[in-house]
Amino acid sequence: MEEDSNLWFEEPYTKELRYQYRVKRYIARKRTKFQEAEIMDLFAFGRTLFLDGKLQSAEIDEHIYHEMLVHPAMLLHPEPKNVLIMGGGEGATLREALKHPVKRVYMVDIDEELVNMCEEYLPKWHKGSFNDERSIVLFKDARKFVEEYDGEPFDVVISDLPEPVEEGPAIYLFTKEFYSILSKKMSEDGIFVSQSGSAEYFYTEFIRALSATLKEVFPYVAGYYDYIFSFQLNWAFLIASKKYNPLERKEEMKKRFEGIKDRVKYITPEYFFAKTVLPKYMEESMNMGVPITDEKPYVWKA
Repeated sequence: MEEDSNLWFEEPYTKELRYQYRVKRYIARKRTKFQEAEIMDLFAFGRTLFLDGKLQSAEIDEHIYHEMLVHPAMLLHPEPKNVLIMGGGEGATLREALKHPVKRVYMVDIDEELVNMCEEYLPKWHKGSFNDERSIVLFKDARKFVEEYDGEPFDVVISDLPEPVEEGPAIYLFTKEFYSILSKKMSEDGIFVSQSGSAEYFYTEFIRALSATLKEVFPYVAGYYDYIFSFQLNWAFLIASKKYNPLERKEEMKKRFEGIKDRVKYITPEYFFAKTVLPKYMEESMNMGVPITDEKPYVWKA
């Protein structure tokens, strides 16, 4: 497709709001067993992945999202050796985790067709991480994997799952019951981190519910956020610990950051801690939620 293309892709954000992107080149499209996956080159964002019509990851700033998701948890733990990633089909979450001196990283994603598509068309995301000798890539439901897992406890668990949409595969991966099972498969100083949806003033329902749920299971829970240009939103993350208060580990994290500082583009310990200072509405939201349960799972509202 020529660079003077007049092809536009429309993303329905809410019933009242839609985004349009000028397409430079359409790369691939596939209806997997679980979702509609599309990859295209956009003039504004470069190569971009859409899932079910929603922008998932863009070349221009995927490193910001993935560094903010992965490194705070990896730096908070004193020696992360055994790591679990739930989701993360593009391979970029795996890429970032492997920048640390880990022994192994399990990546469990239910959608093998999507992962294969990303491996072929998003090489800048995974950078060969699927084939790293420390990587164990499994295509199965993450809850079933955790329930059946009987190996070495996980030091760090990273949830890079899509929001729990109705009838989606992730709906029971955000509940109190699941986190209780997961906690038992983690080491005594285990750390958990999750992408947590919108951090904007007009939509805090998900982070509110997820925060309340994690507080039912983990002694320490903290929130942080950053602006993701391609999402056109502030995006939230929640970090939880069985042993450490994330807000009191700055000096330890700074020491461990020395080992990876030349391998990251964006994050620093100082920046991370700056982003844990939350605006009033986010602080209030994190203390107002009702826990998510198997009986009453959360359904993302568009």
